[in-house]
Order: sequence, then structure tokens, then C-alpha cells
Amino acid sequence: MLRNYIFSSLNTKQLGLTVVLSGWVNNIRDKGGIVWINLRDHYSSIQLIIEKKNISETAINDMKLLNNDSVIRVIGVVSKKFSKHKEINDIEIKINFLEVLSYSNVFPFILDNKIDSNEFLKMKYRYLDLRNKKKKHNLIFRYNLIKKIRNYLDLYKFLEIETPVLVKPSLEGAREFVVPSRIYSGKFYSLQQSPQIFKQLLMMSSFDRYYQIVKCFRDEDLRSDRQPEFTQLDCELSFVTRKNILIIFEMMIRELFYFFKGFELKKFNTISYKDAICNYGTDKPDLRFEMKFVELNFLFKNSNFKIFDKSEMILGFFIKKHHNYNIKKIFELEKFIKDSQFKIDGFFYIKYELDGSFKSSFSDFFNLNDLNNFFSVLGLEKGDTLIITSGNKDPLYSLMSDLRLKLGNDLNLISKEKFSPLWVLDFPLFKFDNIEKKYTSVHHPFTSPLNNINLLDSEPLNIISNSYDLVVNGIELGGGSIRIDNANLQRDVFKILGFNDKEIDNKFGFFLNAFKYGVPPHGGIAFGIDRFCALINQSKYIRDFIAFPKNNSAFDLMTNSPS
Repeated sequence: MLRNYIFSSLNTKQLGLTVVLSGWVNNIRDKGGIVWINLRDHYSSIQLIIEKKNISETAINDMKLLNNDSVIRVIGVVSKKFSKHKEINDIEIKINFLEVLSYSNVFPFILDNKIDSNEFLKMKYRYLDLRNKKKKHNLIFRYNLIKKIRNYLDLYKFLEIETPVLVKPSLEGAREFVVPSRIYSGKFYSLQQSPQIFKQLLMMSSFDRYYQIVKCFRDEDLRSDRQPEFTQLDCELSFVTRKNILIIFEMMIRELFYFFKGFELKKFNTISYKDAICNYGTDKPDLRFEMKFVELNFLFKNSNFKIFDKSEMILGFFIKKHHNYNIKKIFELEKFIKDSQFKIDGFFYIKYELDGSFKSSFSDFFNLNDLNNFFSVLGLEKGDTLIITSGNKDPLYSLMSDLRLKLGNDLNLISKEKFSPLWVLDFPLFKFDNIEKKYTSVHHPFTSPLNNINLLDSEPLNIISNSYDLVVNGIELGGGSIRIDNANLQRDVFKILGFNDKEIDNKFGFFLNAFKYGVPPHGGIAFGIDRFCALINQSKYIRDFIAFPKNNSAFDLMTNSPS
């Protein structure tokens, strides 16, 4: 037999027991007549002690060729260890037989959490990198998270049902991977971006609650929190309102955080999409610190200051006196803005010194009374600094969002041990793509309008959707919506997106046909499993929680794929 015990199951209760063990060599210490080997299996490690007089000459010669991570099988007796090592249990195995099952070459990089090895080599030899304790723990954590999610959803009567991966092209918003059909020459499948249509069809099939831990595919530019193939928790429920869904899944998130982190999250805050943009410049605000924007059009517009007068928007935020933000740091902010991808009209500051004087980037234009008035109107005090930017709305909000995060980090306002969950509600139903010159869905075209359906033909950009995103620490963890359950409304939405009746029937005829046979009100939500794993472990990269990920160029260095 190759083994009859795993190392973690052995303790002083088995003293004197003969055991058969197999595992990887962690290290070897040869002191002449005695050899110590630290051996590990998947679960833990154990110390072997070998007196050369007790084993064969063949085994002694084989040991001379052992490198770390060679695989061996041993037979020995469980003994009390007299010299404890804090990382190993209080027993050791006195060996009387050793067999080498597999020799290992010297590793191409050092397998150590504390050493920042070459990332290229780690990706190329991913199967070796996974021997790293931390990486192995990450995958074990992922398994336990999914197991806990399944247990929770089982309690709430969700059924796990698989849906197809090879599908028709969808309207999810990202580029799709296509798969040529061997049987139907010149025709293609798409790899699913999400099971959206199929889970809605399951509700129409009279299933009450569905979920799936599902692999999805998107051919989009990668970041630290994106991969071309990723896993999401996908859920759909019948006869529910938005409030029902938020309650069920808020409880799930709170249970997961308590189980894995020991944190008791309070009731989640909510914010409208409009307020999120106006106050924080993004629909994914990090609320671990405050620092809201202040719209300053009322104060600076029509002041005969040319840059302000021509700008669509003037925004600012305050740096309070206890942060001691000096001029040198303000110049660093200015450089940050110049180096960013966003082009704006102007960047200015006013610093109210403790002695009552002002330092300002436009003090030649505004006099002392003006500056005093600005600070008085805004409720600022001596020692405070006002940062002001101006330009067109969209790039200005995006830039200010980045600037806010930079300041949050620079001023140590962001606690690494804090989690601030937030429901973002009331997104627009549509946005206008200035490049394509057409309307697109903010979420997807199956999202139900929340109000003003009568504006579909005249003012589609003013329609609010019945949708919701869960954001934690500035990371979008999941999102969903109440779905359209009326065939005519669904067809109207498709038309706003630029499809004619023939195209609608060709692409979605099967889906719209299902509306003829009784459709329950329904809605759902999906969460990124990879992203959730990274968030709860406070890791920047989701690839650390994926067994065999791609790099940031969507390339698999290990298999040289695509090829």
C-alpha cells in the first residue's frame, strides 16, 4: 500500500504504531549516521528520523539524489519527539524502509510566500506555484466559500440547474468568444457571457428558485479583477420584488463575512446611481471613507474667470486641517492629473493657512475678500485646503473618483480591516454610445423599467431601471434586476437598442414566444465568485483564487494558449 495514514491524523495516541506514509520532501538534514526529513502531504507535514544502519544500502544511495519536492514512501514507527519544532506536531516517525517514488528537479523559482518570485515563471510553472501554502489555501478557501453558498441557498429552496455554455450571441455588452460548428459549416456558437435568458426561461418553466455556480466567458480587456473565463453565482427567483432579493442576498453576504472573517456587517447602506456619481464620481464608490465631492458651479460660474466660465462642471473636495496637506503634496496631485487618461480644463487649490493667509493657484485673479467668501460659504476653517477641478462632466467625474481614492490612500483614510457594503440602486435603463451612435443597455436588455415607461419612445435616457448592484470597498461584487415579463415591452426595448422586427424574431423569437404561455414576475442577481474570494481575503488579484488563470494579456503561459 502507498499509505495508510495522512499526516494530520497522527498524534501521540498512535505511539508505537507502524505506519505507511507517502509525500513530498520539504527538506533534508544529513548528519552522517542520522538523516532528518521533513515530509509533507496535502494536509500537513511530519518529521522523519532515519538511522542509516536501519535501512538498506539502496535507500541510502537513493537519498543522496533527493531534492526538495521529490516524492517518497516510507514505513516506520510513530515515536515521541524530544525536540519540538513549532511548525511540526509532537511526534516523529522512525523509519525502517524508504522508497523513492519520483525524483524532483530543482525548482525554477523559490517557493516562498515572503519572496517575490518572477511572475512569468510562476504562471509558466503554475502547477509548482500551487504547491505554495498560500496558493493552496486560496483554492481551499474557494471550495469552502462555494460549499457555504450552496448550503445557504439549499435552506432557501433554490435548485441548482445547469444551463448551456454553447449559445446564440447575446446582448450582454461585452465581446463574445465564438466557436465554429463542425457540423454546420460557416455557423458559430457563442460561449455564454451569462445564463441570463436560460434562467429566465426556467422561471417561465415554473421553477421557483434557481442557482448555478457557472463558468462565463467575456472577450474583454483584462485587469487585476478580470479574466476571460470566470465563475459566478447566478440566481433567479419568481414572484419577487427588488426588496425581497436584497433581503435574501444581503443575509447571505452577512453570513459569509461572519463565517470567514468574523465580521458582523451592519445593515447595508443604499444609494441611488445618480447620488453615487454626483458625490463620488463612480457607481462603485468606496465608502470606507467619506470625502464627497462638492459641486461649485454656483460659486465660481460667471465669475469672469475664463476657465471656469467655459467649463460644463466645477467640482471640489475638502482636505481638512488635521491632515496637514502641504503644497508639495498638492503639486503631486497636479502631476497625477496630468498623467491621467482624463483631459480636463483646470486644476486649482486654495489653502487657508493657520495664520489667516491664503495660498492659491489663482490668487492673482481672486482677491483676499473673494477667497474669504469662498471659504465662508463652504464652511471651511483655517488649515483646510479646497481642491477644485473643472471640465466636461463625464471625464471630470471619472478623474475626481480616481483623485479621491488617491487621497484616501495618501491620507491613510482607508482601513484595510474595514468592509463597507453598499447597494447601488436606480441605474438608468439606457445610455447613449457616442461612438456607435446608438442606445445601449446599462445592465442588459432584459431589465425592467422602474418608472416612466411612457418615455420609451421620446426620452429613453430618462427611464430608471429596476436594478441593483452590490458594491463592497469600491468593488462591484454582484448585480441584478427585476426582469421584463411583458412581451410587448421587451420588444419595445429591443427596438430602442436598434433591432427591427425581423432581427428580433431571428435572435430572440424563441424567448419572446415563451411569454405567450404565462410569465411570472421574476428577478435575479449574480455574484463574481473569483472577485468575492479576492475581496474577502483582501487580495488585489482574482487569479490567485483560480487554479489555472490567464495572464493580463489573456494568455496561458503554461500551455502556450491560444496557439
